Amino acid sequence: MEGIVSSKQQQPLVFAYYVTGHGFGHATRVVEVVRHLILEGHIVHVVTAAPDFVYTSAIQSPRLFLRKELLDCGAVQCDALTVDRIASLEKYSETAVIPRETILATEVKWLQSIKADLVVSDVVPVACRAAADAGIRSVCCTNFSWDFIYAEYVVDAGSQHRSIVLQIAEDYSHCEFLIRLPGYCPMPAFRDVLDVPLVVRGLHKSRAEVRKELGVEEDVKLVIFNFGGQPAGWKLQEEFLPPGWKCVVCGGSDKEEYPPNFIKLPKDAYTPDVAAGILQDTALGKNHASNKPCGARRLRDAIVLGYQLQRVNNRIIGIPDWYNVEENKLVGRSSEGSQFLSREVEDFEILHGDPQGLPDTMAFLKSLADIGAGHDSKKDTEDEVREDLAAAGLFNWEEEIFVARAPGRLDVLGGIADYSGSLVLQMPIREACHVAVQKNHPSKQKLWKHAQARHHADHEKLAPILEIVSLGSELNNRGPTFDMDLSDFKDGEKPISYEAARKYFAKDPSQKWAAYVAGTILVLMTELGVCFENSISILVSSGVPEGKGVSSSAALEVATMSAIAAAHGLNIPPRDLALLCQKVENHVVGAPCGVMDQMTSACGEANKLLAMVCQPAEVLGVVDIPSHVRFWGIDSGLRHSVGGSDYGSVRIGTYMGRKIIKSTAAGLSKGNNKDDMDKDGIELLNNEASLDYLCNLPPHRYEGVYVDKLPETITGEEFIKKYVNHEDSVTTIDPKHIYAVKAPTRHPVYENFRVEAFKALLTATTSDGQLSALGELMYQCHYSYGACGLGSDGTDRLVELVQEMQHSKASKSENGTLYGAKITGGGSGGTVCVIGKNFVGSNEQILEIQRRYHVATGFKPYVFEGSSPGAGKFGYLKIRRRNATE
Repeated sequence: MEGIVSSKQQQPLVFAYYVTGHGFGHATRVVEVVRHLILEGHIVHVVTAAPDFVYTSAIQSPRLFLRKELLDCGAVQCDALTVDRIASLEKYSETAVIPRETILATEVKWLQSIKADLVVSDVVPVACRAAADAGIRSVCCTNFSWDFIYAEYVVDAGSQHRSIVLQIAEDYSHCEFLIRLPGYCPMPAFRDVLDVPLVVRGLHKSRAEVRKELGVEEDVKLVIFNFGGQPAGWKLQEEFLPPGWKCVVCGGSDKEEYPPNFIKLPKDAYTPDVAAGILQDTALGKNHASNKPCGARRLRDAIVLGYQLQRVNNRIIGIPDWYNVEENKLVGRSSEGSQFLSREVEDFEILHGDPQGLPDTMAFLKSLADIGAGHDSKKDTEDEVREDLAAAGLFNWEEEIFVARAPGRLDVLGGIADYSGSLVLQMPIREACHVAVQKNHPSKQKLWKHAQARHHADHEKLAPILEIVSLGSELNNRGPTFDMDLSDFKDGEKPISYEAARKYFAKDPSQKWAAYVAGTILVLMTELGVCFENSISILVSSGVPEGKGVSSSAALEVATMSAIAAAHGLNIPPRDLALLCQKVENHVVGAPCGVMDQMTSACGEANKLLAMVCQPAEVLGVVDIPSHVRFWGIDSGLRHSVGGSDYGSVRIGTYMGRKIIKSTAAGLSKGNNKDDMDKDGIELLNNEASLDYLCNLPPHRYEGVYVDKLPETITGEEFIKKYVNHEDSVTTIDPKHIYAVKAPTRHPVYENFRVEAFKALLTATTSDGQLSALGELMYQCHYSYGACGLGSDGTDRLVELVQEMQHSKASKSENGTLYGAKITGGGSGGTVCVIGKNFVGSNEQILEIQRRYHVATGFKPYVFEGSSPGAGKFGYLKIRRRNATE
């Protein structure tokens, strides 16, 4: 073990080290870890059932505190090779399950009383949960976990104890990361893993001294038999060893007689193996968790576990469903939901679909269960209370509910060039929006009091209505509820116009948000001719932060339309659904945008970049993110809006530039120099005269022919007078406005080239040069945004901090960690995308950037990391409360 670098802290750190009650092997390897921590001046409280001498024989220090407590029991064995599986499960239930609430309360109180800085477990499950409840970080250090061991027992001895494995896995999921020792078994419960080598105690005696003490001659070959709990009835015999060999027996019975070539050691003699070195830094706040997407590792562990279990008693069985988990945001973060199929899901009968082990989906189902059960959530604000009351009366719980999920997106490259036909590369993020939808006949629809009053006052017959509850509304200054008669979307027998819908939702600014949700219904009516004869109840819960440039609106639109489509039996392909959702934003909300946001939310895949062109909208496939590459998003704190004047003005300037290029090309093809050009040259100009998208113009043609023909700026009036219109149906030219033209035109021409190069580089040979080139392309994109007028002080500062990290001496000594950054989406604030190496040092630098930005601005940025599946890959859930039918 490498020596721990001295922390030089004035105050010692306090470690709570929990050691499993299964034998002494775990305890003996903990000794060396504890000894090194104490040598550094720290305080260590060991919670153990092992005898004191295991620790005190190696450590004599007032900083060591031993607390005798049995919090798990391991395996019940009659000897070293025979395990009583049923007895083991029953013993664990008696030890850790039945008294669980008491244990948690006791441990939380104790951890707080000793003011622990870090909890370490080898490998007591409940210690991880107790640490989480106490608000203390926890780390596990082991080569196996009890959920793996007991899973085999459950299969072999009966599934009535399956809940034990579920609970253990849930407990381990609260651990920050696992220090994994050699000889490990599959352990998919842990979110992150750090592998370390075997470590042994340093020598205290020479080889000659040890042999002399044992009475073993120098020329004798020696084997150590360290196998606790020797099987009853074993009889060691002299002929078991070849001539010239002797065996040292550790932990042998005092009642046994040993042949002359077997030497029994005292019970307090041990030959431990230990692993340590990371715990001090973790307690000091350093992040040692791996940055690698852990889904592949955990899924691989689950598959290996499945094959392990298939061999039990020659039975052929499938992989246990509670291990069928995969990556999702929560890389590195755990929400209230378990990473496994927890009891909250069991509150519902899942009639269709799969939660896929996504923690945010589990948490959403838990919130539904709490709402449906009428739990007192003890909300603090009036809006929160109003939300809960409205949500509790929203659904008929005995009827089916449809749930959809759609993530936000991180714009890796392409951004605002999407409407110019450029290739874009987008990553679906871990954060997502969930929407639950239920349709009911108007006679069964639960009405809020004001809706009842409205209908009674109008003496109307029962008519379908729409009711929406948006959880978390107080965070975004909007009303928590919205309702309307669906007949408001009708003009006679036809749907109202999109213009009329915009005016409808603009009447109350606090209710304008509802256009993103209710607008999906109008678009389905208008574009697909869907007739909604039933009332619709919608519950929205979004984990995608608003105004940060990660497409919170697209996630909301896609999740809502997916859930409504599922509830009404509409089978809409993800691409088509994305295009419909774009219409919601462009025409109902009135915010001009390309379709890349909705495409990523609908069609994206976890841990991959979606490659697409948006004009015309076409998904070209997905690009694997190489295992050594990682992307982060860092929020600048400056609210982003695609509806702002900057975004619209830049778009208008881009289309003006295209019109000028087309006009120039047409003039050149018919000009005085026509006779000097060959046929191919004239055909090229003719093609450019009918240029559909700027991305189709190569950079060399832009620079060689057209750059001098483009004005830096032009007034709307002057442009209209000369070119009539800019051929964009989404935006309108203001005659009095001065528009930038050259920079907005140049951006998509070069951006398409950058994205194509970026995509090709991702498949290149792994090297620092590859990462440097990828980062340089992102930097170029960022400064091009700024030239268009879409930059901001906050995003510029974050990019500068990335560059400081990249060019620091520390990064150079480690061959670099972070390599590039750029503003994302529509610009003018929002989030910066960062590319770096996929290893611990990069994440540490991201956290340092977060810290420095906080110090400089007073705003602590939100860091986006991890990925999750798009709505198409998630599908939908059809659920019904179990207690409604049982």
